[in-house]
Amino acid sequence: MRTAIRRPAVLAVAAVATLGLTLTACGGDGDGAKDKADAASAPAGQNTTGAHAEKADAGSPASAAEAHAPAAPVRAEKPVAAGTKATGGKVPACTFEDVKITAEKQDGTPTTHLTLTATNTSGHTCTLLRYPLIAFGDLHTAKDVPAVAKSKPAVRVVLNAGEPAYAAVRINNGGVHEDNHVVTSFTVNLFAPEGPAEGSKDVKAPRGGIAVDDAVAKTGYWTTELRNGADEF
Repeated sequence: MRTAIRRPAVLAVAAVATLGLTLTACGGDGDGAKDKADAASAPAGQNTTGAHAEKADAGSPASAAEAHAPAAPVRAEKPVAAGTKATGGKVPACTFEDVKITAEKQDGTPTTHLTLTATNTSGHTCTLLRYPLIAFGDLHTAKDVPAVAKSKPAVRVVLNAGEPAYAAVRINNGGVHEDNHVVTSFTVNLFAPEGPAEGSKDVKAPRGGIAVDDAVAKTGYWTTELRNGADEF
């Protein structure tokens, strides 16, 4: 009876041991196959660990330092307001060949002031400097009409092609005066950056001529706005 009982127990222990060894062997092969299958099926770019992670980091196009490096600063361009006009610093001075100059009587009786209009006919932008250099009489003997400082504009007068500028000119104090003389034409010169420009313009006086008193004649500066000279000087 004892022999019959022990024998099945020994067989059972042996069977369990054999089964354990078999499962261990199978488990090792299965894990290796599973690792290979997992590695093959992992999507590109997925984070891994261990040796796989080191290999992925080594092949990455950007290092950690590059990923955290500050972006290069972008220099913003200074905006320019629409319709802004050039200040004249880089615009050439108008010459007497660049402009057409005409003269008109200002309102009022008797006539005491003229308006000179200088229109840019050059086809390019130019700067009309200072004031007109006017001579009522012979160009070589007549004195230049002095300018009125308070009429000077705050900025330079820059004329685009076709644009006008104006200057008010006092020609007398009104009424008949023994020093008045009739003028039917006169000369106008312009300024260059270094002083009076070369050449001059012959300007026709308004119809009937004008009565000029050289002792009181004065001119305003060129401006972009038409002014009434009687309100200025």
